[in-house]
Amino acid sequence: MISFLRFHRVGPIGVDIGSSAVKLLQLSADRRQVVESLCWELPCGEDGLPVQTEEAIFQTLRRAREARNFRGREAVFAMGAEELFVQNLRLPQTGGNSLEKLVCTEAASRLPFDASEAEIRFVQTEPVRQGDTVRLEVIVLACRRAVIEQKLALVEKAGFIPVALEPQPLALLRCYSKQYRRESDQQRRTMYVNVGAGCSMVVIARGNDLMFMKPIAMGGRCLDAAVAQHLEMPPAEASALRRHHGDRRSDQRDPEITRAIQEAVRPVWERLANELAMCARYFSITFRGDPLSCVVLGGGEATKELADWLAHHLNLPCELADPFRSFENRPTPGRAGQWDVAAGLALYETPP
Repeated sequence: MISFLRFHRVGPIGVDIGSSAVKLLQLSADRRQVVESLCWELPCGEDGLPVQTEEAIFQTLRRAREARNFRGREAVFAMGAEELFVQNLRLPQTGGNSLEKLVCTEAASRLPFDASEAEIRFVQTEPVRQGDTVRLEVIVLACRRAVIEQKLALVEKAGFIPVALEPQPLALLRCYSKQYRRESDQQRRTMYVNVGAGCSMVVIARGNDLMFMKPIAMGGRCLDAAVAQHLEMPPAEASALRRHHGDRRSDQRDPEITRAIQEAVRPVWERLANELAMCARYFSITFRGDPLSCVVLGGGEATKELADWLAHHLNLPCELADPFRSFENRPTPGRAGQWDVAAGLALYETPP
């Protein structure tokens, strides 16, 4: 049988289902060009905020797939930060089946749900020293099996053929590994931060090697709530004001509105900076050696103002992510960082 994907010389569709929009991205088979892309916002309810029901997501997925010239139906989907349980474990050195059994046993006592209901995976990082012994630092990723089955049923109903469900942090690392491929990049330790609408995900890696990850329950909705409270306006109006004002060029912004928004979001930015500082501190204590080199800020909430704020408070260089800088073309204008998860999914290599 001739592979449908190879015949059309494209890769699978990367589908990032966020809490406010769905992003679809498809690359050429050689992963060098963007073939098609689309960001489709979820419908809004009477309160003006995105509706996140199963039916709303289904209709959005279906319409988004049919709205553009995506080739084929095979797609890779992300398990988002809000769907995952992430836990670092420090275990005795072992390998093979013994390590897998040990991880499952240790994880079972820490899961917020019954282990019999969970799909458990893990990533082994570098060995770490604890006192006089060397231990294995392992990152556990778990999700309720019912959540996985529900997502699979939903995307199949919307007309997709799911070839993989991948944890969001692994998609992020694949995206940025594509961008930073020089030999010097492979040696530096980098913190990647995806700030989305619902929450944020922190990934620390050395080159292609994942070393740390942590979801943070803080994102665009927290910023909208802060603006709504500060300016005494409905959340939907606060969200529209913050988004539209932030996407304007700096010379076109109303200074008074800029000042009011910055005053409103400052406490949220401070909490985010504190969370990232704690991640950096845990990492530096756990993995001795070279310090973090920089922060790469992505996600739909990545802005130059936030990047500058984090650089100052973390005392680290902070740059805005550009998931498309190694591709030959780019999707439609907008915040490039919002595409980092979808790009990582689209870069997924399907088995031959």
